[in-house]
Amino acid sequence: MISIVFIKVLIVAIASVLAIIGNASYLRDVVKGTIQPHPYTWFIWSIVSATTLLGGIVKGLGIGAIPIGIAEGFTIIIFLFSLKNLFTGHMDHIKQSDHYFLITALLGLIPWIITKDPTLSIITVVTIDIIAFIPTLKKAYHNPSTEKPALYNMNVARHAMILVSLGSYNIATMLHSVVMICTNSYMAYLIYREK
Repeated sequence: MISIVFIKVLIVAIASVLAIIGNASYLRDVVKGTIQPHPYTWFIWSIVSATTLLGGIVKGLGIGAIPIGIAEGFTIIIFLFSLKNLFTGHMDHIKQSDHYFLITALLGLIPWIITKDPTLSIITVVTIDIIAFIPTLKKAYHNPSTEKPALYNMNVARHAMILVSLGSYNIATMLHSVVMICTNSYMAYLIYREK
């Protein structure tokens, strides 16, 4: 008989492979210049992912932390590559409102510093994550050709698998994946609607 632990390990392995494939293909397209990631979004995602990873570990994330950690590494790398777009003039879709989203997101980290509570921190950073996604959603709405859906589709599948593989089920361990399933599904929809 197959144990629950074996099934969770298998699901985590598949989610980790999805994290690698989705992010590596996205990174390849960034390096080739066929897509232009929004640096504000990817910077904030780097902070949010690190916070949800560490807070989730404290609250019992378990082996579900592995694909989240892999994705976090890629998020930082993609953010660093997105900076090139700022200096080469490929970011004409940055609007004044994007600066406000960045400031709001950075101010949202204050509860993490004050309370040190992982649950409140994760609620705060997931809210920040949604705010950070807005510039990318706006960009995809107006210019869907600047993004490709593979990463977002794999994120949906990966986060669904993470939910199944959690060591503990609570707001701190589940909220980020639930929100990522929703936002990444919408992002994929925005890209596909023009095809």
